[in-house]
Amino acid sequence: MPAFCATIRTIMMMHRIYNTAVVLLTLFFFSPYIVAETTLRITDKESWTSFQLSAYTGQEVRLADDWYVTNNYNGYRISPRRIYSPTNQVLPASSDYYSMLSLNASGSVSLTGVSGYHRMGERLHNAVVRVQSTGSVSLVSGTWVGNSREDILQGYDQSAIDRKGKHTLLVCAANLEYYLVENLGTGYGPDSYNEHQAQRRKVSQALAKINADIYGLVEVEMGQTALQEIASDLTKATGRVFTYVDDGSSTNGSYTKSGYVYCAQTVTPYGDIRSNNAGVKNRKQMQCFEEKATGERFIFSINHFKAKSGNGYGDNADRDDGQSSYNGDRVREAQSVVNEYESFRYFVDDEDMLLMGDLNAYAKEDPIRVLTDYGMTDLHRYCHKDSSYSYTYHGEAGYLDHALANASLLPQVTGMAAYHINSDESDNFTYDKADDGTMFRYSDHDPVLVGLNLSKAGTLDEAALVSNAQILFADGYLTVDNAAGGYVRVYDMQGRSVYEAHIQSETFTLPVGEWNAGMYVIHVYHNQQVKHCKAIVR
Repeated sequence: MPAFCATIRTIMMMHRIYNTAVVLLTLFFFSPYIVAETTLRITDKESWTSFQLSAYTGQEVRLADDWYVTNNYNGYRISPRRIYSPTNQVLPASSDYYSMLSLNASGSVSLTGVSGYHRMGERLHNAVVRVQSTGSVSLVSGTWVGNSREDILQGYDQSAIDRKGKHTLLVCAANLEYYLVENLGTGYGPDSYNEHQAQRRKVSQALAKINADIYGLVEVEMGQTALQEIASDLTKATGRVFTYVDDGSSTNGSYTKSGYVYCAQTVTPYGDIRSNNAGVKNRKQMQCFEEKATGERFIFSINHFKAKSGNGYGDNADRDDGQSSYNGDRVREAQSVVNEYESFRYFVDDEDMLLMGDLNAYAKEDPIRVLTDYGMTDLHRYCHKDSSYSYTYHGEAGYLDHALANASLLPQVTGMAAYHINSDESDNFTYDKADDGTMFRYSDHDPVLVGLNLSKAGTLDEAALVSNAQILFADGYLTVDNAAGGYVRVYDMQGRSVYEAHIQSETFTLPVGEWNAGMYVIHVYHNQQVKHCKAIVR
């Protein structure tokens, strides 16, 4: 009997163990909280949308790719790609515009569980996230790489400035976001003396870090006091002697202007400043500068076109094509700059022109096309293809702050870069919210830098203004003849740039064999003239 009871007890214990094992296995396989980690690898980042996370809801996922912070306002958003403003990449109202608009709307997710501060453009590397929903993930682990404040404090990208040779002059265009010394408390710019001093500390540090030879500044108080203060601060911070171009204007409320500050040891103004008051006044200036070491000159056009905000009428109405309001005015302003240059170059006997500033239009919008169709080269794309930006709005990056060189100046450009000390920063670090003693977020726009190495190539020559450039098809080859020193740009029928190059020989062969079948528009820019043709590739 005892032996029988022992056998029964053994069977019952084994049964309990078996049942426990079944329960544990059930928990392992069916619990929503105990799951195996999944690796997510994205093959097409440009078309990825957050809806593709639906299969991973409730799971921990390892991100095989680096993900960008695309927005850091009121929390963080991340995406496997940097998200760009549609009209910075494609033509307004085109099918690609509407496609990009849709992709942008669902191209990022909110990120929770983040410690510390992170800039837009920083990347999460080897991250594990828990997918809460198609629109939200929480960070479990990962490291942050690239575009941190520590990276930016090393300075701007010197290799980008000297991409095509060592520069002898550095030119900077910067939007100072209402730099006011007087007329405080109007609702624009600083509201008090203390706020102005906080703004001044940020701006002074940033411009000294750049240490350019010439600064073209926009959103600076009317009159000379603001420019005088900036020049004085630069002199103290750099040990070089800076001064400013006096345009004769006087202080007038809180209105701003565009102006110049320059190092008197390296350059000097040649002739008088020319103010173009078509549209908004005091915001489109031209000044010729002469390099003291070489005696070479170039025209520096600094501009601040009409803003996109407000409600316009006629061709200024918002057409929902991505260009917003007052596009008509900005087009007219662009044309007025071209017209001003046509007379100014004879006045200073030099044709080289560098056009910079906040044009309040993205790269593919109508005002910029006025300038590129005239023969100017967009240096953002010339140097960085589709990756350049100087401004972010609602998490979309692009460049409103332009740098364009005409055909005669282009061979003398060594490179360009936007210095990302502002656009990737949280708005919480503006001077009126955080007097943190740093240069970061002194404005909502990044400064843009251009390196120059001036040469005799830019001296005005009437004969050189006549272009004999031709686009020819012969013996199976498409060539550009008689346009050495010029530039070629090719677009597909959706307005996307498929090829661009500096023309370095008298007979230049286009690589049509690398293009997909279809129709293309070819633009050749040479000696202030533009030649166009269409080509069909079969």
